[in-house]
Parts: sequence; structure tokens; C-alpha cells
Amino acid sequence: MSIIQALIFGIVEGITEFLPISSTGHLMIADRLLHVGLSPFVTSFNIYIQLGAILAVVVLYIKKIFTSWTRFLHIVAAFIPTAIIGLLLYPIIKKVLLENLFVVGLSLAIGGLIIILFEYFFAKKIKEKSLSIGKSFWIGIFQALAVIPGVSRSAATIIGGSALGVKREDIVEFSFLLAIPTMAAATGLDLVKSHFSFSHSEWLLIALGTISAFVTALLAVKWFLSYIQKHDFKAFGWYRIIVGLIILIFLL
Repeated sequence: MSIIQALIFGIVEGITEFLPISSTGHLMIADRLLHVGLSPFVTSFNIYIQLGAILAVVVLYIKKIFTSWTRFLHIVAAFIPTAIIGLLLYPIIKKVLLENLFVVGLSLAIGGLIIILFEYFFAKKIKEKSLSIGKSFWIGIFQALAVIPGVSRSAATIIGGSALGVKREDIVEFSFLLAIPTMAAATGLDLVKSHFSFSHSEWLLIALGTISAFVTALLAVKWFLSYIQKHDFKAFGWYRIIVGLIILIFLL
């Protein structure tokens, strides 16, 4: 991996992490287009640069993170099922799922179809309610589906929370906040499993990718918050279907 490639990967991560289009899937697509190759380092690199996206959310929401005990409990309740499932499935995720572009294409297409059907037939019929501990736990279960590349952690939490009746603006914000412990845990677990065994040049690439992910995530989050004020998620659904079908056609 070159410096330019590391920066591009960081940009892709920052833009896609909080949008319902799957950052992992897009990183795998970028890997194929740039001919980098999914080596153990690249797979770990794609996990570590999520810290840049995490930092962007911390910077934007630092007051809300530390000023609400209730919000903290909601995040903990949602994180528990994700942590359990992620820990149990870590070997499969790292060695099998994160190398399967067919799974990405299929997940993107199916997920896009689900988003469109939800928006057309269910979204307007759901009565909005406040977030609770029980709903937070269920949102965590929905988020756990994102261990499958292409599903999208953001899409799973937003659609899952919306289906439970959580106000759209609230579930989008909650998705941002839930990303902090989720991605931090994923990064920490991979660091421990890899025994920090990277060269100085590899650590430099990780740093550059993390910085570019941070900058682009800041912009992406602000844009997304503005977008949902006037639009629904159907455009993201169509985008997922188109990209997913392109991947599947290419592979076949």
C-alpha cells in the first residue's frame, strides 16, 4: 500500500462510515479498484482507520456524550449485543467475510431493496416514540447484522431504530454515538490479536489513513444531518442496489 492509497482509503472510510451504504463494503471495492490486495495488514488497516471517524463524532458530540447519563445507558445497552456477537464471530469476520466481495455485492443490493421498501410502505405508518433501554438493546442487535460486509452498521441501526418507532433525527444521532464504542472495540480487539506487529512504515500509513478519515467524516456527518432534514433514505437504497448489481455482474 502506498501513501496515496492510504489517503484514498481514509477518504472512503470517512465518507461512507456514517452513511447507510457500508464503509467496509466500499473499502473492499476500493481495494479491488486500486489493486492493493487484502493482505492481513490491509484488513487491519481498514479497521484501524475507523478511529478517525470515531474522533470526528467525539469532536462533534463531546458535550452530548458526557452530559447525559440516560444517553450513556442507552449506548451501553445497544453495545452489549454487538460486542458479544462481534467477539464470537471475530475469526469468521476477519478471515472469511472481510475477503468476500460477492457477499458485499449481495448485501448492498438486498439492503438497498429493504431500505426502499421500508421507506415506501412502512416509514410513514410507524408512530414515533422516545428511545428506551429496551429499544436500545434491540438496536444493538440490528447493528450486529453489520458484521456481514455490505450490510452497513449505519443502515442497520437507522432502519432498525426507525422500525422500533424512534424519531429519525434521534436514531441517526444515536447511530453516530453508538459507533464510538463499537468501532473502538473492533480496533482494540484487532490490535490485541495482531500483537501490534506492524513496521514503522505501516504505522505511518495507518496514521495518514486515520487523519484523512477524520477530516472527511467531519464533513460527511454534517452533510448527512442536513440531508435528512428534507429527504428520506430512498436515494441511498437505489445507490446500494446499483453498486451491488455492478459488483455481482462484474464477478459473474
